[in-house]
This record gives sequence, structure tokens and C-alpha cells, in this order.
Amino acid sequence: MTLITYDKLKSPIFLLSLLLSTSCSVSNIDIKPSNENIEYLIEQGKALWEQRADSTALTRASHVIGLAFNERPFDLELVSLYSQIQHAIAYFHDIDIAKKDSIFLHASHICKNIVLKHPDFLASYQTGTGDSTIQLLKTISEAPKSLVPILYWWAVNLGHYLNNQPVMERLNHRELMEVIMNRVLALEPTLYYSGPYRFFGMLYTRIPGIDLSQSETYFKQSYLASPEYLGNSVFMAEYYHQKSGNREQFNLLLNTVLSFDLNSQPELISHNFLFQEKARNLLENESSLFE
Repeated sequence: MTLITYDKLKSPIFLLSLLLSTSCSVSNIDIKPSNENIEYLIEQGKALWEQRADSTALTRASHVIGLAFNERPFDLELVSLYSQIQHAIAYFHDIDIAKKDSIFLHASHICKNIVLKHPDFLASYQTGTGDSTIQLLKTISEAPKSLVPILYWWAVNLGHYLNNQPVMERLNHRELMEVIMNRVLALEPTLYYSGPYRFFGMLYTRIPGIDLSQSETYFKQSYLASPEYLGNSVFMAEYYHQKSGNREQFNLLLNTVLSFDLNSQPELISHNFLFQEKARNLLENESSLFE
């Protein structure tokens, strides 16, 4: 039996290797990471996130950042990164729909919880009037800029979860999602490469009774603002063109994505590589998507 010494437990490198080991169970080891170890976990998790084109690196990034999040559940930057990683796993990994939805829902709950417990949010919420729902929406509509990334991932993960839920559940959450993302749009419209516009483009293909031209308008805004981010094109094909039955435009747009030179935008290689893979997968399933 290998003796785990106190000096080893203080070592961030040893701690990380122990936690990542597939052959070592840590369920019975009571380890309270030091600040040094938590910072090391965050550093390594971010490095793995940058390598997310490799599915194994993405999975490990989720594990490592998750460990850090467990120790710092109210760290806004950490929560934003963790929920973004969870979204990437659910959206890009080839897993069944139930598992995807579980991940999306979990990530949205993480963001929701930190927003509702944040001092800046509580200060406004507790001084308001009206019933709880009205007060919640009003407080979100006045949320501080510090909460914008968390609000964004709350809505995005919730929206993806609701895509596979009954229509009534989507309708019941419509106002909440609109209020959240309108606040983000008002404070940081270019967040995550025009993410708020991209979100509304997706949302308005999933809410019955809404003219699809609204979705098209938002997707065009996201693309015009950030054409170098392939997610704007992939989402428009996946949601707007598929919903509209525009098979020719669907095919053309996704093939344009596949012909994009990744090296032309080196800072976006990891993002764009994954979206090229998503485009390839959508084209492979084109026939079934337009049945």
C-alpha cells in the first residue's frame, strides 16, 4: 500500500493527478484543497478547456473545473466557465437526448442559484413589491453587469433543455428567458460573439405562434456582428433553416462552414473546430431532419 504523506497532499500536482486518476478511488479520502490547490485546478481546467477540440480534454476540463467549483460555488468567473463547459459537452458530445437535457438543466440550475443568492440581486429583490414572480422578473431586468455572464448561461442552458420539452413548458418559461436575455442584450450585446442575438434566433423557432422572420432577423444580426464565429452560421442552419424547411440554404450554409479556413481565426480555432464537426453531423443527418 502506498503511503500518502501530508507533504504530498499539499502538492497541487499530486492532488490533480490523484483526482484525475481512473484507477484510484477518492471516495473515502477526505481532502480539503488549499487555495493553492484550487487555483492550480482552475489553471489546469482552463488549459484543458482550451484543448476542447479533443473530447477527452473537454471531459477532463469539466471534471477539474467541477472540483474547483465545489470549493468555490459563488465564484462568478468559475460558475460562468463551468456552465459553459457543461453546455459544450451537452451540445457537442454524441450522447443520448436524456443525458444532454440533464446536463443542460443542471448547468442552468447552477447559474440560477448563484444569481438568486448574489448580494447585489438580493438587495434589489428584497426591497421590491408585488408577487414573487413579478418581483423576480423585475429584479432580473435590473440585474448588475457583474451577473451578465451568469444570466447568459442560465438562459442558454435552460433554452436548450426546453427545446426537447412539451410546448406548454416552453411557453411557461418564455417570459423568464426573454427578460434574462434582454437584460444581457442591454448590457453586453456582443457577449460570446453576439450570443444574445443568437439565443433569440434559436428561441423564436421553438415558441409557437411567433413569426419565423423574427428568428431570421436575430440570426442575421448575430452573423453580421460576428461572421468569424461559426456558431452563428451553424445555429441559423440548425434552427431557422430547418424550421423553415429551407433545405437548400441549410445545405449551402453548412458547407460554407466546412470550407472555412480555421487558421484564419487562430483565437477561435477550438470553437470553430467543434462547430465544423457539428455542421458535418447535421449534414450527415440532413435527410432525416427534413422528413
